[in-house]
Amino acid sequence: MLLVQKFGGTSMGSLDRIANVASKVIQAREQGHQVVVVVSAMAGETDRLIHMAQAIQSDPDAREYAMLVSTGEQVSMALLAMTLLQRGVPARSYTGYQAGIHTSSAHKKARILNLDCQAIQKDLAAGCVPVIAGFQGVDKQGDITTLGRGGSDTSAVAVAAAIRAQECQIFTDVEGVYTTDPRVVPQARLLEKVTFEEMLEMASLGAKVLQIRAVEFAGKHNVPIRVLSSFKEGKGTLITFEENSGLEQAKVSGIAFNRNEAKITVRGIPDKPGIAASILSPISQANIEVDMIIQNVPVDGIIDFTFTVHRDDFLKTVEIVERVAKKLGAQEISKDNRIAKLSLVGVGMRSHAGIASTMFTALGMEGINIQLIATSEIKISVVVDEKYLELGVRTLHSAFHLDLDRQEAIEEFDPRPDRE
Repeated sequence: MLLVQKFGGTSMGSLDRIANVASKVIQAREQGHQVVVVVSAMAGETDRLIHMAQAIQSDPDAREYAMLVSTGEQVSMALLAMTLLQRGVPARSYTGYQAGIHTSSAHKKARILNLDCQAIQKDLAAGCVPVIAGFQGVDKQGDITTLGRGGSDTSAVAVAAAIRAQECQIFTDVEGVYTTDPRVVPQARLLEKVTFEEMLEMASLGAKVLQIRAVEFAGKHNVPIRVLSSFKEGKGTLITFEENSGLEQAKVSGIAFNRNEAKITVRGIPDKPGIAASILSPISQANIEVDMIIQNVPVDGIIDFTFTVHRDDFLKTVEIVERVAKKLGAQEISKDNRIAKLSLVGVGMRSHAGIASTMFTALGMEGINIQLIATSEIKISVVVDEKYLELGVRTLHSAFHLDLDRQEAIEEFDPRPDRE
């Protein structure tokens, strides 16, 4: 089997841990697999480099920023290659450029355009382990670019797609994907398998196990991902197109949440065509991503428009909205950067009624007020006051019996009020 193994910053956090990573690679080779490795910077290294850059420039030059922060992965790749060589395993380290990862020119949020994997294929044919720096690539000008925080996951999936690997294994400090964060709910259960759809929703809704772009890329190119622990043996969680077979699909697979949310409401806007575009276009042009959007029904020719953004973009967004609101003749702007998003996710929700009512009833019984609601086929998201987030997660985890195994949860949960 051809594998891509990606090791995160915690896994690469010290020389002892790098030695542990080398053991994982050697074990896979001894089992008969071909292995390509993608690595992140050692834990804390990227933050250290960013702090140094900001000590010189409050808003560092994008090109030089990428040149600086990309060095963290280069340290990791060389140290791991050396460790493998010391243990008798042929290995060669590659920067993103040397590995043929070509990207757009957005230095802090570059997107992979194509990958020339000739050098990697040559190493594999020779029995050598390529060790690739994640998080980075090169643009058409020959400048180093970075893929954004967590971009090593995307690097690994892109490499796996390019070389047609049978599996992309993401080694991290958790044992896999859980029904929710075990630090919030100790009874959270490790999931054996989730679909790309479910994982994409979980990642977009705040689950930190995988970067959302990596999941998107894997789904597009049908690259199975397995999330594993670097520190504990286990099968981890497989992310695939295949839904769970043999049993009816559970209604809710997991609960995702995100603390880093902010809400902005523009009140009293004259109802005219193109209002939403007038507000959101300048925000998009500033490279700010808008999440939930709610526009109320016009009353006397006046509407309110509410949306959420990441908390890091809150102040910049407010500046933009204040300018736009003045031009639109809005009456006022209300702002709240102490909200959180709480979401149910599960492909089984498509065919089962009563999920939303159970969710809302459970939260209401705990006195948790819902500020916004958004739904799709496989998710229901609500915005609540940040102080109620952990209570909300525990409440829903219990309400949907997620601490039980899958079959027990199916038998236990029935939203019909007349169940005997």
